[in-house]
Amino acid sequence: MRNFIILMLLINPLSADGLKTQLNRDLQGVMTKVTDWRHYFHQYPELSNREYKTQESIAEALTEMGLEPNTDFGITGVTAFIRGQNPGPLIALRADIDGLPVTEKLNLPFSSKVKTTYQGNEVGVMHACGHDAHIAVLLGVASFLSRNTDKLNGDILLIFQPAEEGAPEGEEGGAELMLKEGLFEIEKPDAIFGLHVSNFKNGQIWTKPGPIMASAEAFRITVQGKQTHGSRPWSGVDPIIAASDIATTLQTIVSRRLNLLDSQAVVTVGIMKAGTRNNIIPSTAFLEGTIRTFKDSYAAQIRDEIKLIAENVAAAHHAKAVAEFQVYGGYPVTVNDEELANKYSSSLSEAADGDFFEARVPRTGAEDFSFFAKQVPGLFFFLGVNAPGDEDSPTNHSPYFYVDDSALSNGVKAFINLVEDFSTDFNSSN
Repeated sequence: MRNFIILMLLINPLSADGLKTQLNRDLQGVMTKVTDWRHYFHQYPELSNREYKTQESIAEALTEMGLEPNTDFGITGVTAFIRGQNPGPLIALRADIDGLPVTEKLNLPFSSKVKTTYQGNEVGVMHACGHDAHIAVLLGVASFLSRNTDKLNGDILLIFQPAEEGAPEGEEGGAELMLKEGLFEIEKPDAIFGLHVSNFKNGQIWTKPGPIMASAEAFRITVQGKQTHGSRPWSGVDPIIAASDIATTLQTIVSRRLNLLDSQAVVTVGIMKAGTRNNIIPSTAFLEGTIRTFKDSYAAQIRDEIKLIAENVAAAHHAKAVAEFQVYGGYPVTVNDEELANKYSSSLSEAADGDFFEARVPRTGAEDFSFFAKQVPGLFFFLGVNAPGDEDSPTNHSPYFYVDDSALSNGVKAFINLVEDFSTDFNSSN
């Protein structure tokens, strides 16, 4: 019997090793692929619901791994299953894949030169939020797991999700659409994990139990005045003055109308448009902005306040205003399952070699990972991708947002740690 065991170990010396141990051996090779993928997707970004080449490239990579990609969900989404050879849970791993209408100002060998039309304007396209890194990390994870199914307890659902930045106006998209089209009805995951890169210390990881990111929705206010010559403003109704007054008064919602001791909210005007010529007072003006909260009740109150302010401030200028909400849809609060966050913080810390922290307050950014996390227990975490030693790098959505490739190995390790640790605990409790 002893000789038989020795013979089996000689034939398959790694059979007793888990995924983490094997990844340590394979990490350099995995990261070579991750870097190549990241550079390719960074160079060729596409906007939300228009990620056709991105979808094709992801599907091609998965096929080369021996997987069967599915492109039936989310217009340009890609999903695939990795079937483990051992019993265990179904774990979903998610990466978003869309770029932003931002003209890149980094001078990299693989910088984006892509241009497109967005809201009637010619713009550059850039992976200014790091979704290229998310794609590459998850492809790296998929490549590793597909070669180590003998060590995988349970199955993996890979989700490459489009339109996280929001579908174009009048369209559906993103996580919400994928779920609407039945993604979790095929097989419902026992848990879902998601990663986001950001501008902080290289390789550092953080998360937070409970609310980790805000809800978000866009509002639009159209102000109707009366056109007249700029030299005779008394002959018309100036919608620009009314819109300016509305934009200023909106700032009193958070500072004067919500309970400072209880509320966390942001109301920001990001667009103001009106007019075609310097000496013509136009007939209309419009504002567009964002609402961020961590409580649905406050979002409802803010909508009421915006409507009240817009209509009455406009009336004071003899104009009329109409407020619209969720003009591009909306995202709920991203809430981490507290048990997952508390239990698997050690898995994330291990991936970051101890450079990990648990945040005390959530971020006011938003994520449509929130839709997935409303369906199954979810854990969303952040990975710092600044260059080593750089503590002050431009933030996400900046044309200068930079991802240092050396940080991405901790993202791969984080996913593998979560997969192994969660599946081990799942099997122990079932």
